[in-house]
Amino acid sequence: MKASVPGVRPETTAAVTRGAGRLLTALGFAPLTEVTLPNGRRADLMALGRKGEIFIVEVKSGLEDFKTDLKWHEYRPYCDAFAFAVGPEFPREILPEEPGLIVADGFGGAVLREAPVVPLVGARRKALTLAFGRLAALKVAGVTAMVLE
Repeated sequence: MKASVPGVRPETTAAVTRGAGRLLTALGFAPLTEVTLPNGRRADLMALGRKGEIFIVEVKSGLEDFKTDLKWHEYRPYCDAFAFAVGPEFPREILPEEPGLIVADGFGGAVLREAPVVPLVGARRKALTLAFGRLAALKVAGVTAMVLE
């Protein structure tokens, strides 16, 4: 969770993350939570699609969370599509228009704005897909390290 960030509500973050993960699963993606990317940034959700597409979702629990964490551009080199996920009460008008937008609660979510797709270069896709698979296997084995290598 993002408990160390001012203005973050851990219960909201958990509910939005759970709902966005359920939505991604319903859309045919296999999501992992809290994945540390090669640049050191942590993706709240990183998901692998049926055709190998990689989707990253950044969860924002409130206005302060968004204002204090403007590093979302640093996720783009590691995914085909990027979106914000927010709760129903989040002031959506402050979010940038470029990324996709998901509104979620603890039970599910809805895509309000499709995430633009910018395909990854083949070599990076292969490296990320292999790392994603390894992380998924480690998670199933009970290993908590969630760093893409």
